[in-house]
Amino acid sequence: MSESLPLFPLQTVLFPDAVLPLRIFESRYIDMVRECMREGHGFGVVARFPGDEQSGAWHARIGTEALINDFTTLEDGLLGLQTRGQRRFSISATSARADGLLIGEVEWLAPEPARPVAPEHAALQTLMRELLRHAEVANQLDVEPDNAGSLGFALASILPLDLGQAQQLLEITDPAARLDALLPLVEQAMVEPDAPD
Repeated sequence: MSESLPLFPLQTVLFPDAVLPLRIFESRYIDMVRECMREGHGFGVVARFPGDEQSGAWHARIGTEALINDFTTLEDGLLGLQTRGQRRFSISATSARADGLLIGEVEWLAPEPARPVAPEHAALQTLMRELLRHAEVANQLDVEPDNAGSLGFALASILPLDLGQAQQLLEITDPAARLDALLPLVEQAMVEPDAPD
């Protein structure tokens, strides 16, 4: 059974349990935040991909619900949000309100069952435990390194992935398959030097 959910297309992928800080300035999104807080529900974050001149930008069909944990007025006067990813959803249809806010008819994807991490993915567990020694990373992640699904989502949320790679990882529904896909991406991230700013 589908539900209506306000959508926020962004050039990022939000994973379950990952933190996403946002700066809100468009009135339609300020209204959306007010409505979400009043009614106690989240909004959908969907990856927005650049398109060509004919088709324009387009967004992914699978996204993640963002729940607002905190808000503040930033120094520049904009609304600052602290959100955290929750459930994944699939969009069956979209419509736009008069103010341009996108509303999706969504179906929630089943939560992944807790599964142990297979021996072939032990290196990813070790990497996560090393990363969690850094306070900055530990404060950003809500992860169970012994749970294959939690481990995969947490690694995907902090690796320097391009938008397409991140979206593919979000759409995988088997935790072990997600860890399989992460192995070469982790190796690649460790080999490549950081790009200059």
